Amino acid sequence: MSPYRPLVAVVAYHLADDRVARWPHGGYGVPAPYLDRVRAAGARTAILAPGETGDAHELLDPFDGLLLVGGGDIDPTRYGQTPQEHLYAVEPDRDDFEIALLRAADALRLPTLCICRGMQIMNVAWGGTLHQHLPDMPELLPHGVPLANTESLHEVRAEPGSRLLATAGVRTLSCSSHHHQGVDRVGEGLAATGRSDDGLVEAIERTLSENDGRGDIWMLGVQWHPEDTAEHDPVQQALFAELVNRSGRRGSATDARDPS
Repeated sequence: MSPYRPLVAVVAYHLADDRVARWPHGGYGVPAPYLDRVRAAGARTAILAPGETGDAHELLDPFDGLLLVGGGDIDPTRYGQTPQEHLYAVEPDRDDFEIALLRAADALRLPTLCICRGMQIMNVAWGGTLHQHLPDMPELLPHGVPLANTESLHEVRAEPGSRLLATAGVRTLSCSSHHHQGVDRVGEGLAATGRSDDGLVEAIERTLSENDGRGDIWMLGVQWHPEDTAEHDPVQQALFAELVNRSGRRGSATDARDPS
């Protein structure tokens, strides 16, 4: 019997009406490197798009893992702030959809990796807040600005005892970064487990109280883009490999219990 290949859900974002030639009504998409890196780790992928109806728990039922990718900004009213001038590509229905999926993944103990915007929506989903425009904070290192098509390669230090450190296997990661927003106040039930040299939160993880009683969960958010360099950097590919590994273990256990 061949090894079980887990199925990972990847959430798409909107493509504007003029984004793809001969698509007058837009569509949904996911940049290929995200899918490539998950597949390279041994998983199958399927795309979920905003607009799906039904309960988020039911939507995730066929899947063994969840991946949230980068994209535009989150509506600041969701974390109690007034929108500022540098916001771009806000998708309220995507915000709703991803928050519901994260809450369901948490309840289902579904292994989840959240990248860039994905980490930000993870933070907001548990009541955290964001810095709306990092270039307005001169004390910070350059982190890249998507609208200006700039990126930065900088180091992130993983906290001892963190899932990030256990997954990456090294204390210091070299990370490709292009984001103009970042985590301010960390959400409830989350822990900041990676920071850049300027102190900005670069990784968060879902934590559990000792009395939670619902079992372990692997839910990790990273502010950088591991898919940019993972093909040639095994430390970055390890993030996708661990998502797939945990998804496979979960899927294998579920498959073994299925009498059909």
